[in-house]
Parts: sequence; C-alpha cells; structure tokens
Amino acid sequence: MTRPKLFIRKPSILADPFNAVFYNNRAFARIKLKHYEDVVEDCIHSLDLSPKSLKPTYYLSQAHLELGNYEDALSSALQAHALCVANNETKSLGAITQHVLRCKRERWEQIEKKRKREDGDLERETLSLMADAMQRELQDVQDEADRREIEAEWKAKMERTRAIFDTARAKADKRREVPEWAVDDISFGIMVDPVVTKTGKSYERAYIMEYLQNSKIDPITREPLMPEDLRPNLQLREACEEFLNENGWAVDW
Repeated sequence: MTRPKLFIRKPSILADPFNAVFYNNRAFARIKLKHYEDVVEDCIHSLDLSPKSLKPTYYLSQAHLELGNYEDALSSALQAHALCVANNETKSLGAITQHVLRCKRERWEQIEKKRKREDGDLERETLSLMADAMQRELQDVQDEADRREIEAEWKAKMERTRAIFDTARAKADKRREVPEWAVDDISFGIMVDPVVTKTGKSYERAYIMEYLQNSKIDPITREPLMPEDLRPNLQLREACEEFLNENGWAVDW
C-alpha cells in the first residue's frame, strides 16, 4: 500500500531547518497519518534544537507506543509529564497523565505476555520430560498389572505438576494486578500517605504539596485548591498499606 505523500511545512523546514516548531508541526501531522517512524525522526530533530520542549517529547512517546517501543514510550511520557508540571501547563497535564498510565499499562501487558509464554513453555517441557521418563520405565516391564500401576503413578505426578503450575499462575496473575485506586496521578507510584481534596480526589501527600507550591489548582480537575484544603485519607492509606504488604513488587511499579 502506497502511503500518502506529506507536504505539510516542508517549504518552511527547507527555508529554516533550525526552527524546532516546523519539526513539531510536521510530527503532529505525521501522527495523524500514522507515519510513526517519521514522527520519531522529526521529534529527535526538534529535541536536538530544543531539548526541553514539551510537544516533541509528548509526540515522541506517542510514536514509540504505537511502534511497540514500550520502554522508550514510557520514558518520554514521564519526561513530558515532568515538563508539564515544571512549566505549570495544566491544560495538557490531564491528557499526558492518562498517556503515562496507558504507557505503563501496555508496557506491563507486554511483560505479562512474555511471562505467560515462558511459563507455558516451562510447563510443557516439564510434562514432556515426565512423559518420556514414564515411557523409559515401562520399556522393561512386561506384567500388565505393573504397567498399569506405573502409568497411574506417573499420571498422578503429572496431574499434581499441572495443579502446581495452575496455582502458581493464578497467584502470579492476581499479584500483578495494580488497582487504579492505589496509584497517585502525579508520581504514578503506589500511594503510601494519600490525602483527599474537597472534590474527593486523592493524591500522594508529598507530590500534591510540591505541585501546589507552583499552582493553586487541582492538577486533574483544575478546581481551586490550597494546601489547607487537603485532608488525610485514612481509609485509602490503610487499603494501600494492605496492598503493599501482600504485593511488595508494586513498590517499584
């Protein structure tokens, strides 16, 4: 399939190849056309010219995500979020926050698919080795009753092995689910000391207090918010503590 040609902003780039805005504009157009590899190229050019620019960092993350480069997508998304907070660009914060969570989710799904595939391969290999061992043991056994007994013993072992894999798989699947209510929308980590706003939105205390030093509005709802409006969310804190106690891996999520 032939891709549609893109002429947007090309004359401007040729006339002024050191203007990052032109690369940003073309990257945005290429996102719409789903030319993601070209988006990456434009964003890299733009960031070479303006390293701390929000738009190319955000566009770069979007392109990497669509290309399946999950680590790069998440890294750029977190950089875009940090730039958004640092520059107090509240209009973009909500969309970028959701994009960061999407990057985390898709990255984790990729990791989970790999884990499940490897676990499945290990189970099949183990059961195959057990079946081979049973056949070797049966080779020199002529008595039919003895053969039935050996087969029954091996089949019981194989069933127990399947059950062990099933139990481990169920625990692993449950252990790797991170509930949205436990995640802070500013740091994207598990909350340990959540506070709640007047509108009922909860944040990790340290991050919302840091944010309010520069802006007196809720970073998600954009409602007016002052530090004195925050209250400890004791029920949520207890739930987060319980979750972390049972899922220590989530500290680094």
